This record gives sequence, structure tokens and C-alpha cells, in this order.
Amino acid sequence: MNYRAVWVLFLIGTMVLSCKKETAKDLKKEVKPESSLVFDKGEKITNANFVGNAWLEMLVHADSINRNSVGSVTFEPGARTNWHTHPNGQIILVIDGEGFYQEKGSPKKILRKGEVVKCPANTPHWHGASTEQTFIQVAITSRVAGPTVWLEPVTDEVYMGSVE
Repeated sequence: MNYRAVWVLFLIGTMVLSCKKETAKDLKKEVKPESSLVFDKGEKITNANFVGNAWLEMLVHADSINRNSVGSVTFEPGARTNWHTHPNGQIILVIDGEGFYQEKGSPKKILRKGEVVKCPANTPHWHGASTEQTFIQVAITSRVAGPTVWLEPVTDEVYMGSVE
């Protein structure tokens, strides 16, 4: 074999090996588990406004320019908010899992990934996970007219009640 043939074989071999190595790296980057989170889980909520285990990752804090706060909330199965109202309403984007939403005096609704709820201003409501699945939501809340008004806990009877 001459020097040129050895050099060509060496170059081809190096290219093949480096391509395989890069392909393996790329595959590792592209493969994500189905249950991977869109946003970090955040900090465990430890106040009395929630029943069960829930976590909050604040994504946007309201300020003088943008008066909306945005947070990702992860509810374990069975976890839920207390009844509460928002002076300017709230928008809930369902990111994953299955949850419930209910306005005072209306039937409880099942929420699933990809659904959106527009909570009317000053309307008592609650939301949280179903009994079987974790529920992840992004809550968009205007702070123009004031903070969330927290009310009484959702009873087990209401939580376990029938759905629409």
C-alpha cells in the first residue's frame, strides 16, 4: 500500500468514527423522557391556601410595566387550591396531567393537557389535580386591581363530587 492510500483510509476512518460519535451525542440530546417538565417544579407551597402537595415555579413577577404574574404550579394527585377569587380574573393553561376546575355554583370540570380556562373576575373558584394524576398548570394572573383573595378550603365532598 502506498502512502496516499494509507492517508485516504485514515481520513475516511476518522470521519466515520467522528460521525458515529456525533450521532450518539445528538441522539442523547434529542431523546427526552415523556414526563419531562416544561418548567422546573419550583418550591413546595407551604401555606394554608392549598390542600395536599403542590409546587410553584414563578416565571414572571408582576411589576410596574407588566402587571401580570405567571407561575407554573404542579399538583400531586388529590392536591388543590382553596376557593379563591382574582379581581381581574385568571387564565389557566393546562401543561400536563389531569385536573379539576370549578366555579362556585357550577359543576366541576375535568381539565386535560392543552386545555385553557378563563376564570372570570371576582368569581370564587378552585383548581387542582384529579385523584389519580399529577396536574401541571401555568396560571396567568393580572395584578392591576389587587391580589388574589383566598377563601375557605374545598371540602372532600366537593372535591370528590361528580364532574360535568
